[in-house]
Amino acid sequence: MSVLELVVLGPVVAAALLAVVPVTDRAARWVWLAVTLADLALLAALALAYRTPPAGGLAFERQATWIPSAGVGYHVGVDGLSLPLLLLTGVVFAACAVHALREQRRPRAQAALFLFLQTACLGVFVAQDLVLFFVFFDLTIVGMWFSIAGWGHGDHRRSALQFFLYTFLGSLVLLAGFIGVYVAADPHTFDIPTLVAADPLGDHPVGGAVVLGLVLLGLAIKTPLVPVHTWLPPAHTDAPAIGSAVLAAVMLKLGTYGFVRVAMPVLPDAWRAWAWVVVALGVVSVLYGGLVALAQTDVKRLVAYTSVTHMGYVAVGLGAAGLIDRGDPVLRQVATTGAVTQMVSHGLLAGAMFLLAGALHDRRGSYALADYGGLARPAPRFAALFGVAAFGSLGLPGFSGFVAEFQVLSGSIGTTAWAAAAVPGILLTAVLLVRATGSLLTGPTRGRAVGFTDLRPHEAVPVAGLLALSVLVGVLPGPLLAWVTPATESLVALVGG
Repeated sequence: MSVLELVVLGPVVAAALLAVVPVTDRAARWVWLAVTLADLALLAALALAYRTPPAGGLAFERQATWIPSAGVGYHVGVDGLSLPLLLLTGVVFAACAVHALREQRRPRAQAALFLFLQTACLGVFVAQDLVLFFVFFDLTIVGMWFSIAGWGHGDHRRSALQFFLYTFLGSLVLLAGFIGVYVAADPHTFDIPTLVAADPLGDHPVGGAVVLGLVLLGLAIKTPLVPVHTWLPPAHTDAPAIGSAVLAAVMLKLGTYGFVRVAMPVLPDAWRAWAWVVVALGVVSVLYGGLVALAQTDVKRLVAYTSVTHMGYVAVGLGAAGLIDRGDPVLRQVATTGAVTQMVSHGLLAGAMFLLAGALHDRRGSYALADYGGLARPAPRFAALFGVAAFGSLGLPGFSGFVAEFQVLSGSIGTTAWAAAAVPGILLTAVLLVRATGSLLTGPTRGRAVGFTDLRPHEAVPVAGLLALSVLVGVLPGPLLAWVTPATESLVALVGG
């Protein structure tokens, strides 16, 4: 077994052991933390050993036959698009394991569930076969459904069911698109690098448009983009804190990662034809998410709608890559690099925001902004971390969000002036986050803020770690961009024809 396979499969093996070996709740929590930290250490070792492969190549690649009669293989590997998201996944799950050290509700079952979910998420980012990608993609839906239904609050069973039905329908649409690619390929195969080299629907514009439409719809639901976003706010509101953190920080990226791993390189001609649609959906998501977030009175719903905004920026950047008749390739590559950087940035900042929001419900059973005021006095650690997370999320220089959004907007606006319509989203995000921060933290202590217990170490440390990484990327983006840029250059060259 290679190190990459150990990274992916190690957590689910630990989950199986936790499920069958009787251990105390305390031991289960510490086993969960130990496994996630070991997995993160292995990911760090992979990152240190990573060398940029030739254009279109993969590092740490492994292949084996799986279902040869159907052209399905076990094919995994890593490049500059997947490596940052693998590291993000490792960091977020480790942060969640630390946050859950005091969990009292079935901690052994929760530990096993999140280790299973970690394997499913990591599997998506290493899969180089469409069926393998789909299997891991679908398993994440199952894992998150159990998290919301089993450990959520409020109307969590209804929210879990809505999440499952909506996203499972999206995965079925995605599978239909994958089958369309397979049927068009000659010889028939689900292997992604083979399909990229063959461009199976390049000479079939109508068929390519239909297949890409299916793939885009399936991935847009997972992202989510407007108008297929409606499952997200209730799922976030009723999920436990660590469930919301994983959902926002990692699982939303499965959709946008599918754009860069499957939709763009496998169907480049159709992507160019649909590029304006992707840009338009991105702009609408940016503005709609910001405007609706302004009207929210619930902290979790507010942060959920800002996720729609931030994922909209990703769509704008990736859509710009397909506008080959407008602007030079360098600008399109900058926009695409910014989109991938935004995936990482949003994961760090949204994960921190949702873990902090969880502290409100854990202590007072409410996310309502009106229930709190002046939290800075009784809870200075909470106030400091919430303020840093909020300013990072609005794209303040010095944070990863600035590096990401600057690249997305400069590259996409340089490609098409219409992308400038997304710029007001920055102002909307700034207004809503500053207003929410002021309402929660400043003024006289009132309502449920009276007697509010400050963050304990197991709550403060994971949030501080996520925010520190956001600052590190914001101040020293070079190492991240050294992985991402060569991969996006190859991607833009493929889409450019």
